[in-house]
Amino acid sequence: MGTTHTGVVELHLTVRDMEEADLPDLACFYSRLGLEKMPAELERARRGVVDHLVVCTPSGLLVAKGGVNYDEKPEAGVIWTLSVRAELRSLGIGTVLIGAAEDRIRARGLPRAEIGVEENNPRALALYERLGYVAYGSEPASWDDEAEDGTVQLYETTCTLLRKDLRS
Repeated sequence: MGTTHTGVVELHLTVRDMEEADLPDLACFYSRLGLEKMPAELERARRGVVDHLVVCTPSGLLVAKGGVNYDEKPEAGVIWTLSVRAELRSLGIGTVLIGAAEDRIRARGLPRAEIGVEENNPRALALYERLGYVAYGSEPASWDDEAEDGTVQLYETTCTLLRKDLRS
């Protein structure tokens, strides 16, 4: 990263497919439980069911990750599991990642991208709306979550559902 004379940070980032070799470097994004599921997820990516993407600096540091699920909704790629390193948020990295995910969806000939955001995450919601996503509903969501002591519990929340037409 460099800084221009205007004080704006320039980012030189690469978005690529996640690989098995990346998994040790992804511990900042996943719990132990989440990391254990990733080899199966990468197999799903090899079969074309999903894309798992990472954003890297020129030195190879992984600064963000996310995915696109093509199996969840007809005529749409569902963007999911987005995360940017906490210390690097608000630098445009999430925007780069979402743009790459949208490019993947377009490349499959799908007309729409969809994304869900927890109702208690107004920062992410504001980003998605700024990028042209429009809310169309909400739904309950749940997943296994690992507590700091290693116990697994069901996490339940409500997500706002958003979509964006990619044809224009």
